[in-house]
Amino acid sequence: MRSGRCLREVRQEEKAVSEENKEKMRRVLEEAFGQGKTEVVDEVLDSDFVCWDPNSETGEIRGAETIKGEIEYFRNAFPDFYWRVDDQIAEGDRVTTRYTLGGTHQGEFFGVPGTGKRIEITGINIDRFDEGGKLVEEWPEYDLLGAMQQMGAVPGSQ
Repeated sequence: MRSGRCLREVRQEEKAVSEENKEKMRRVLEEAFGQGKTEVVDEVLDSDFVCWDPNSETGEIRGAETIKGEIEYFRNAFPDFYWRVDDQIAEGDRVTTRYTLGGTHQGEFFGVPGTGKRIEITGINIDRFDEGGKLVEEWPEYDLLGAMQQMGAVPGSQ
């Protein structure tokens, strides 16, 4: 009976940590990226954070300071940029987030000059937190082709 109570307490603690990590991810996406509050990056990300981004030239984006530059890049391209968390699942040290992002394309984005067009795309991130609660790794998948089609940079499907 005693071990059952300990196991229950451990599970409750794990659930609380998972909920905290989900909230941290929501803040990174909606506040840091969506509202330009880069101080959230300092609070949540480990300084050696790495994002394994399939659309970056090197396949990775390293460092919390670099992420602040990414936020500025998105907000320059889309001054009315938003990032909305649609769903989250957390287990252990991982958080999976399904999201929608968008805005009006006013500045250069992946080599495409501002078009004035509204874009909206979806994506999913898997994020890993360390034992201290800092975000250390991310694996994103997002519809960059859809964004390019909406901007008119590539033809849409027939």
